[in-house]
Amino acid sequence: MVDTVKPDSVPISRRDSFNTRDTRTRNLKPFHSGDIKILLLENVSAMAVDILKKAGYQVEFHTKALDEATLIERIKDVHAVGLRSKTKLTEEVLSHANKLLTIGCFCIGTNQVDLNYAASRGICVFNSPFSNSRSVAELMIAEIILLARQLGDRSREMHSGVWNKVSKSCYEIRGKTLGIIGYGHIGTQLGVLAESLGMHVIWYDILPVMPIGMSRAVESLEEVLAEADFVSCHVPETPETKNMIGERELALMKPGSYLINASRGTVVDIDALAAALNSGHLAGAAVDVYPTEPLANGPGFESPLRNCPNTLLTPHIGGSTEEAQRMIGVEVATAIVKYINSGASVNAVNFAECDLRAIPSTDLTTVRIVNVHQNVPGVLKQINNILADYNVNKQISDSKGDVAYFMADVTVNNPKEIDTIYEQVTAIQENIITRVLF
Repeated sequence: MVDTVKPDSVPISRRDSFNTRDTRTRNLKPFHSGDIKILLLENVSAMAVDILKKAGYQVEFHTKALDEATLIERIKDVHAVGLRSKTKLTEEVLSHANKLLTIGCFCIGTNQVDLNYAASRGICVFNSPFSNSRSVAELMIAEIILLARQLGDRSREMHSGVWNKVSKSCYEIRGKTLGIIGYGHIGTQLGVLAESLGMHVIWYDILPVMPIGMSRAVESLEEVLAEADFVSCHVPETPETKNMIGERELALMKPGSYLINASRGTVVDIDALAAALNSGHLAGAAVDVYPTEPLANGPGFESPLRNCPNTLLTPHIGGSTEEAQRMIGVEVATAIVKYINSGASVNAVNFAECDLRAIPSTDLTTVRIVNVHQNVPGVLKQINNILADYNVNKQISDSKGDVAYFMADVTVNNPKEIDTIYEQVTAIQENIITRVLF
């Protein structure tokens, strides 16, 4: 049983507020919000830092990822962690997080976090599934054109002092077919941009999705591979997508076609791709993600794809634009603040999504009970029995897997009743985390 954020006492200003009136909407905050500590890693956007500081939190900022030993030490007493793709929050690391309430992944992917273990500890994880979609899609369009014109090779030759003006095997992309694997936020934007340049767009997704523009869904991955001149991967990292594109799939692609991967490094078998490029079966490839990636900038990157013909290699920069990083910073930092201050878990990755409407500031006797508990029969009955003697203005409960989430706005007559409710709810055997918000 894990228990955090105990309201040891109600601040004097809060005691006095029970007898005051206001006409504005009341902003909820946890007890002693100035003691909330945030650890931000990997140079997340300055916008995120500003938002979290304006919320009154203590913010520790690092430009790089931390090694595991340092991370374990830093994470012990923080309430939230913000990271990008290099930091690994494993079960071992998270087991030392004594006060952690939420994790913000300032990126699309969340495979760097042990989501199930985090949920079992009552730690809510957020990411940014939308904010860098345009940046990634634009890079894919650029790479399609670069590959079609062999511009990577021509640029490298020119830097080496070689003038090599050729048109053989260089093409316009107008009229060519783009096959998109994974028709989500990035895939749909990429399809729209490609159509605007005169390309035909086909796509395959395991979910039924509404086509946009003139794009056409196909029934299988194999159909995309066999029909497309350019194949672009935009799928998450799951057991099903590991080595989704291997030797067999590459052989199914049209001779002289191109492969682009900006999804996850495990999606494409890198050795098989290098062989297909060196044999001439594929005319080119663009890769932005790799099975293993360096933890810091600098020399030392190794890959079988280095020096393959007409192959563009970029260091996981699909979403690395100023615009995308600002939007990601705002989206994730705002989600962290809302979760800590009001309990809202909308867009959570590993939690049920719950929220309650704001409490009017004229209602100064209402507090919000936020509880995470094991998803087993009888817990809600126990909580509601505790709240039976109070006026419950509204409540919500939902579950995801083995973890359930509960929120209720309760009217209290004096601060001592807050302590009573808190102590009784945290005493429930299945309790994971209970918080009280004003």
